[in-house]
Amino acid sequence: MLDDPLVQDLLKEIINDPTEEDSDNIEIVRCLNDGITTDEEIAEKTGIRLNIVRKMLYRLYDAGLASYKRHKDPETQWFSYDWQFEPEEVNNTLRKHIHEEIEEYEKMLDDEKNNMFFTCPQGHNRFDFEDASNNDFVCPECGEEIVFEPNDEFIESLEKEIASLKEKYDSIGN
Repeated sequence: MLDDPLVQDLLKEIINDPTEEDSDNIEIVRCLNDGITTDEEIAEKTGIRLNIVRKMLYRLYDAGLASYKRHKDPETQWFSYDWQFEPEEVNNTLRKHIHEEIEEYEKMLDDEKNNMFFTCPQGHNRFDFEDASNNDFVCPECGEEIVFEPNDEFIESLEKEIASLKEKYDSIGN
């Protein structure tokens, strides 16, 4: 499962920290998946600092992709946490993300199909018919006359993207 590019992209989105240089936090998930359950063991195995491991585990928890059980050491009275990766939630989360993306693209497609668009020859703005007519078909930034923009190719690319996303959605968990 962790070798699936969709799963890797999702996990990277959740756990990779842009402030950390060259961090490969996917190794934290690999450890969890391999049965290593405590943050200390994961830090030792991966060489990733303990505070980073804990931060990533809580990110996974917040995303619903990990759970934990808390235990109290009777001698030291310290709490320890056993973490578990939740692979079935990965598919649910992927489906949710892709479904939201499909909805967003379908709204864009509907807008493109139901409107005429005009653009500034200088590339400043793109207007639907209503906004273009409100601006007297003149770009408010440069004063040039805006021109009709055929959007057939853009509509076609949106339709292809939606079809591709639907294929991804249908392939999740198979």
